[in-house]
Amino acid sequence: MNPVSLARPRALKAGDRVAVLCVSSPVEPGALAAGLDALRFAGLDPVTYPSAHDPGTMRPYLAGDDAMRAGDLRSALTEPGIAGILFARGGSGAQRTLEAMDWDGLTGLPPEKLPPKVLAGYSDVTAVLEAVAVRFGWASVFGPMVAIREGASHYSFGSLLRTLMRPEQATLIRYPRAVTLAPGLARGVTTGGTLCLLASSLATGTSRPARGGILLLEDVNEEDYRIDRMLTQLRRSGHLNGVAGIVAGTFTGCGPPEAIQDILAERLGFLGVPMIAWANVGHGGQFRRRPQRRRGQERLRPDPRAAGHRGRRRTRRARRGRALRRRRDHRPRRRRPADRLARAGA
Repeated sequence: MNPVSLARPRALKAGDRVAVLCVSSPVEPGALAAGLDALRFAGLDPVTYPSAHDPGTMRPYLAGDDAMRAGDLRSALTEPGIAGILFARGGSGAQRTLEAMDWDGLTGLPPEKLPPKVLAGYSDVTAVLEAVAVRFGWASVFGPMVAIREGASHYSFGSLLRTLMRPEQATLIRYPRAVTLAPGLARGVTTGGTLCLLASSLATGTSRPARGGILLLEDVNEEDYRIDRMLTQLRRSGHLNGVAGIVAGTFTGCGPPEAIQDILAERLGFLGVPMIAWANVGHGGQFRRRPQRRRGQERLRPDPRAAGHRGRRRTRRARRGRALRRRRDHRPRRRRPADRLARAGA
């Protein structure tokens, strides 16, 4: 049976109004302002909700109280003039937001009453992306937040905007630094996200099993024993049953890379499915956005075309050399002056 994509929202276009809100922790005003400017520069019209401006009035790690965050999310989902929802930042609190969320009157509505909207975020927002997949059957984007900070944020944000506004140009994703743990070709619906959020959503009404999916797993600042424990929890719960493939992303600040890679291979190898590690998806570095809950395939083995700039330069030089040799072999040979004199009878 072929995997089936969830409902895809339309691409965003210039002039679209997009909601910017928090379902987790407060956002730093300067970083938010930079992200809003970038959205406007791209032609979008960002609409900020109260949770995006709350400094942590209830608790320092929460953007407003649960009712504010859940109310903002429901309002953005239902407001006809909002084309998409872009989350300002992650942190902690999305599980509380989902607990407070009033789904009454939303679940089961036909598309003409509640058309799919694009939602984009990652980290703590993983729980919300899973929720809209389960409740509404919507695809989403596991990608950067609106708040722009230093480092690789501009690359990551550009990758997000291309996916949101020109999705036809974002159908091929390569991970040049990835390491193949189990080679193969996986077909399935892209799913998953930040590991600790997947684990904390188990046994709730908004957890989506990985069956038939190409599962993304990534995290940040977790001890190696906690990574081991959360992977074991996914194993024991049956969440991994029937998974088609594994893409392990960045595990920034989670201990020595060789230790994390060994844990991934040992805890997930029993699945017998294609698997790569260290794909640049998630926390840290240049973040490649990843459409979620969409049918596709991923070749989980080394790609010589993405083996590094030096290899690509050698390949391009070889192609140019072959083309020059072909042209040289097919063009008429130019006569030297001595040849022309000989033919003239001199």
